[in-house]
Amino acid sequence: MAESTQIHDKNVPLEYSKAEDRMTILGFWIFLGAEVVLFSTLFATYLVLHSRPADGPTSAELFKPEIVLIMTFLLLTSSFTGSMAIHYLRAQKMKKMMIWLLLTMLLGIGFLGCEIYEFHEYIALEGVSIKTSAFLSGFFVLVGTHGLHVTLGIGWLTLVLIQLTQRGFTPRTARKVFIIGLYWHFLDIVWLFIFTLVYLSGMVL
Repeated sequence: MAESTQIHDKNVPLEYSKAEDRMTILGFWIFLGAEVVLFSTLFATYLVLHSRPADGPTSAELFKPEIVLIMTFLLLTSSFTGSMAIHYLRAQKMKKMMIWLLLTMLLGIGFLGCEIYEFHEYIALEGVSIKTSAFLSGFFVLVGTHGLHVTLGIGWLTLVLIQLTQRGFTPRTARKVFIIGLYWHFLDIVWLFIFTLVYLSGMVL
């Protein structure tokens, strides 16, 4: 049965119009807190292992700034497009919102493609792997975990777009758009830390 979107306080965002959806959003904030703990652990591990390249290349020898800058541009741009999608969610303009969500997903796919290319370059051309050194173990696990989260986000966005096409604007679909927006911004923030603490410092030190 289709959900009614007509009876709710117009001053309250649609995704917050039902108690169930408010609790779901609160639960997702708690989930993000657990994700912060996960990535904090991975960052701490990487920073400890960074100075242990063994017989493999150091970060300064391995990292290529061009691909890193492209990935950063793609993901930060996707943060903007994601924000625009939330703007049109609040305005209840579904067509424009879906266009911005689709752009966000495409930018995420572009980012993921660059990351796969980067890993291929390191493994195929540089001859390194997760087993080469403690430094590379920490690097591949941290960056790979973020890439896995981006992959999940792309799949999630795809499902949300399908549901919007089938069901239109309802409190439930609005809540799903809002939550995937939170998730995507979280991934952007994590990438900024990766860019700074892994790549930028790694190319300097």
